[in-house]
Amino acid sequence: MHDCPLESGSRLQRSRFHDGRRVHVIERDMTEPDRIVGELLQPGGYLKLIELGLEDCVQEIDAQRVIGYALLKDGRNTKLSYPLEKFHSDVAGRSFHNGRFIQKMRQKAASLPNVQLEQGTVTSLLEEGGTVKGVQYKTKSGEELKAYAPLTIVCDGCFSNLRRALCSPKVDVPSCFVGLVLENCQLPHPNHGHVILANPSPILCYPISSTEIRCLVDVPGQKVPSMASGEMASYLKTVVAPQIPPELYGSFIAAIDKGNIRTMPNRSMPAAPLPTPGALLMGDAFNMRHPLTGGGMTVAFSDIVVLRNLLKPLRNLHDASSLCKYLESFYTLRKPVASTINTWLVRYTKSSVPQLTRLGMRCVKLASIT
Repeated sequence: MHDCPLESGSRLQRSRFHDGRRVHVIERDMTEPDRIVGELLQPGGYLKLIELGLEDCVQEIDAQRVIGYALLKDGRNTKLSYPLEKFHSDVAGRSFHNGRFIQKMRQKAASLPNVQLEQGTVTSLLEEGGTVKGVQYKTKSGEELKAYAPLTIVCDGCFSNLRRALCSPKVDVPSCFVGLVLENCQLPHPNHGHVILANPSPILCYPISSTEIRCLVDVPGQKVPSMASGEMASYLKTVVAPQIPPELYGSFIAAIDKGNIRTMPNRSMPAAPLPTPGALLMGDAFNMRHPLTGGGMTVAFSDIVVLRNLLKPLRNLHDASSLCKYLESFYTLRKPVASTINTWLVRYTKSSVPQLTRLGMRCVKLASIT
């Protein structure tokens, strides 16, 4: 959800578990998103969906079960399965078209009688004496309105225009993803994410439907080859394609020739909150990590569960100062999940390609002899 001024609450729950809070959700754009990330939900994230009563949001969107990762390098490969033996058989990762998943969550929100879902662009936070009272926003028709609430949840994504009032952002862009959709092919290991330990940096492949595979090529630095000049197609065919598994090679070349190539910067930003009465920052607006392992949504849903549990016993959110102090525990309680994922990915982004390759090959060799 984006730019959420909340009348007196902050969560979607199981339909049989309403606590009566009214929620006003303001979404910048209600059309189905078309993104190349936010497509792989780890098992831990799926478990958080279950806690929130949102597991049906991955149903009827052709989502694919993901039960582990495969590492590939120079013709050698191995599988690393998630340790799911103690969980119900339904528990696994899920991969899907991000837009389909977002639309299902919007439908879920709109179905709740205490939720007002509206399209609009939040332009600023409304502050009074250092306390956030709500937001100013522009409706789809261009009308300028104000919305007030005792608690405003700001989660307007990686390009947040509002985060500077609520945190000290230090955004780093270590690399960019070049995304393609491969068709008419099968991954070497079904129901697995695939990390190809390529040069100069890894390539990630995973299913996003029963007929499509997402391929993300990590390009170091903040600039990618030009698509307009043909430099990008040349780079993908001469540098990347020779390192693609033979099962995917033909579809990879076909995707390049088709020309539907997407790019996006990979951002990382440590959580550095500025506790502010009346508001809380969440999602990519608050904390980002390299998307290589698909940990972003797991962190986001884990944060939502933490916040849900903190707010659950509160009947009155109108004492902004006391609520702000109470919610400072959110930053401590989120650490077990968020810090683990963030720390691993910080190590990844600061590692050289040879270091990453050696680490990956150790996994391949170890798995091949056990």
